[in-house]
Amino acid sequence: MKQIKRAAVLGAGVMGANIAAHLANAGLEVLLLDMVPKELNDAEKAKGLSLENPAVRNRFAAAGLQGSIKGRGFYHKDYAGQVTVGNFDDDIAKLKDCDWVVEVVIENMEVKKNLFIDKVVPNLKEGAILTSNTSGLSVNAMAEVLPEVVRKNFLVTHFFNPPRYMRLLELVASKYTDPAVIEFMSEFCARRLGKGIVVCKDTPNFIANRIGVFSMCNGMHHMQQMGLSAEEADAISGPATGRPSSALCKLFDLVGIDTLAMVAENTYNLVEGDEDRDTFLLPDFVTAMVKNGLTGRKAKQGFYRREKDKSTSCYDYTSGEFNPARKPVFDSVSAAKKVSTPGEKLKAALSVDDAAAQFAWRNLRDTLLYTVKRIPEIADDIINVDNAVKWGFGWSLGPFEMLDAYGVSDFVKRVEADGLRVPASLKQVESFYRYEGATQSAWDLVAGEYRALPVKPGSIELDSLKRAGKVIESSNDASIYDLGDGVFCLEFHSKMNAIDLDILDMIARAVELAETQGVGLVVANQGKVFSAGANLGKFAANIKEKNFTGIEEMIVAFQTSLMALKYSAVPVVAAPFNLALGGGCEVTLHADAVAAHAETNMGLVEIGVGLIPAGGGTKEMALRAIDQAASYRAEVLPFIQKHFQNILTAKVSTSAADLYGMGLMRGA
Repeated sequence: MKQIKRAAVLGAGVMGANIAAHLANAGLEVLLLDMVPKELNDAEKAKGLSLENPAVRNRFAAAGLQGSIKGRGFYHKDYAGQVTVGNFDDDIAKLKDCDWVVEVVIENMEVKKNLFIDKVVPNLKEGAILTSNTSGLSVNAMAEVLPEVVRKNFLVTHFFNPPRYMRLLELVASKYTDPAVIEFMSEFCARRLGKGIVVCKDTPNFIANRIGVFSMCNGMHHMQQMGLSAEEADAISGPATGRPSSALCKLFDLVGIDTLAMVAENTYNLVEGDEDRDTFLLPDFVTAMVKNGLTGRKAKQGFYRREKDKSTSCYDYTSGEFNPARKPVFDSVSAAKKVSTPGEKLKAALSVDDAAAQFAWRNLRDTLLYTVKRIPEIADDIINVDNAVKWGFGWSLGPFEMLDAYGVSDFVKRVEADGLRVPASLKQVESFYRYEGATQSAWDLVAGEYRALPVKPGSIELDSLKRAGKVIESSNDASIYDLGDGVFCLEFHSKMNAIDLDILDMIARAVELAETQGVGLVVANQGKVFSAGANLGKFAANIKEKNFTGIEEMIVAFQTSLMALKYSAVPVVAAPFNLALGGGCEVTLHADAVAAHAETNMGLVEIGVGLIPAGGGTKEMALRAIDQAASYRAEVLPFIQKHFQNILTAKVSTSAADLYGMGLMRGA
C-alpha cells in the first residue's frame, strides 16, 4: 500500500516554502531545497563567511522557511522543526528518501524540464510521486521529458496561495499518469492536507484561474468603459454579489497587479482558439500602473494606498493621482444587505437599476456565459467548475450556482435583451442543480441530462438530512438531527450562530433526546462559523432597559444548559471550526470530546467588551488548571494564572494546534 511519510519541496520561494509548511502541518517530514547563492550578501561578508559555508549555501531555503514561520504558514511554530533545509547541489541525493517530490520553481517550462532531467530523475526514489505546482503549464509537455517509469507517477498539484488557508488543490494528470496515482493523491490530499480536490484537464490555467482571471480582466474592462472608480467597482463586486470582500480592485492589489497582468498575458498567448481571448488583454492603465510601481500590497500602493496618517487613498486611473478613498452608496448594495443568503443578495443587487448593478450585471453576465462555453473544454461537469471557483477565489456561489440563484430562464432573457448570443446548451436547462428527496443531481451540459452527485463515504450533509426528514426538532435558531445509529446532532443556525435563549433551550432538549433515545450527541454545523459567541445584542438591550432580572435569567439558563451538556449521561462531541468565541468556546469546553477543525480560532474573549465569561468558561479553566497541576505534581497557581491571563487578554487560538497549549483542548 502506497504511503507518503516524507516529502521534498524544490523551490523555497513564497509558494514553495508555504507548501513545505503545510506538508509539515499534515505531519510529514519535509526536505526544502533551493539554489546555491552565486555571491555573498552584505551580512555574510560582514561575518567573513565564504560561499562554501553551509549557512550561505542553504541561504535561500533557510530564508524561505523563516518567511513561512513569520507568515504563519505553520499551524504551530514548533512544526517548523519537521522541515530540513538544503540546496540542489549538496542535498539532491536526499530525494531517494522521499515518497513525494513537489517542484515549485519559476513558472518557466525549460527551467522545470531541466530541473527534472538534471537533478530530480537521477535521484528519485523508485515509485515516488513527482508533481509540479505549475499554475497553468502543460502537464503533458513536462511529462514528455520524463522516463516512462517516472511518467506514470507524475502529475500537477496546483496549490493556491496561501497553501495553508486556500482550500483548492487542482490535480492534473498527463496522458501517461496512472489513474491509481490520481485516485491516491486525491484521497491523500483531501484527508491529510484538508484540501478540496478538483481534477482538471490539461488546458491553459486549468479551471479556477481560467474562469477567475477572465472575470477579473472583464471587470477591469467594464470598470473603465463605465467610468467607475475602484471604490465603486469594489462596492458591488464583493459580498453584495456573492464574492469575497476583496472584490475586484482590492483583489488585484492582494494578488499583485504585476502578477495578474503576467497571468493574463500568458493566458492570452495560450488560448488562441478562445473566442473571448481579447478579454485577457488588460486596459492600458493597468500596464501603466505596473510600469510605475503600483503593483499592489507588496509595493504598498496599487489601487489603494495606506497614507502616513493611516487614512486610505484610492488611485484614479484617469488622472494617475491618489485621492482620499470614498465609501460610495448604491441602492443595489443596500438591497443586497437586506437579505441573508448569497443567492438572495445576488438577485436583490441585480434587480436594482443603478450604475453599480449595471456594472455587476455586465461582469457576471460575461463571466457566466464564458463559463458555460468552456464546458467541456476545461471540465466535463459543472461540479468541478463551481468548486474550483468557490475554493480558489472565495466566491460564495460557483458560476452555475449563480445561474440557479438568478434563474436560468431569466438570465437567458436578459442576455438576449442585451443583444448577445446565448449558448444553445444554456437554453436546455431550467436549473443546474436539483434535489429529488435527499439526492442532489447536477445537469450534465454535454449529455443533456441530470446525474446524481456521488456522496463521499463517511461524509454527512446536514442539508441532505433535512430533505430526508431527519430533523427531529427545530426552532428559529437551532435544529436537532438524527444522524443514525442512535447519534443526534445539534446544529446552530442563527446569525453568526450567536447563542441566545432559543439555542440554550435546544441544547437542553438535545441532551434530553440523546439520553432517552440515543447513545451520543454531536454539536456541529456547516455554516461559516461554529459560533461567534453569545447574542450580546440582547444583553445590551436588557442593560439599556435596566432589565437586570432578564440578564440574570439568561445567565442562569446559559449555565444550566452547559452543565447539562457536561454531565450528560451520553458522550457529547463538539466540532468547532473557524470562529468559536466566547459562548461558542464555552459550549466546546463542556463537551466530553472535541474534534476541532485545523483552522479553529477559539477563545474566551468577553473581556474585550467589558464582560467576563458567564457560561462556565472561567470555572472550566480553573478545573483544568487543577488537573494540570495534579498531573505534574506541582502548585496550581501558575496554571491558574496562565489560563486567566488568556481570559484577561482575550487570547484567541490561531489554529487547533494552539488549543492544547491554551488548555482549551486536552490531549489524548
